[in-house]
Amino acid sequence: MEKQRFCRKCLLREMKESEYFQNMYEYIAGLPAEDKVSDEVYEMRLGICKECENLLNGMCRICGCYVEMRASMKVKGCPEVNPLWNAVGKER
Repeated sequence: MEKQRFCRKCLLREMKESEYFQNMYEYIAGLPAEDKVSDEVYEMRLGICKECENLLNGMCRICGCYVEMRASMKVKGCPEVNPLWNAVGKER
């Protein structure tokens, strides 16, 4: 039996099972443009998450969210005590 590996520092879109999360990507795509950050801010946020020690299997270990979902929304921020996304801005 193959030992299960935990994917640290991986986003869902980078995992072999990413097709299971297609509904999440469809939800993000369907959000009104005024509720989403720009693609540039989104990718910057995800880049920060990929370097964070609290990323595990595409989820934030602090709040339990899927970081790709959280990073797409203007009203969401990094849940860290000292938020890591502050350098990127909230784009209100």
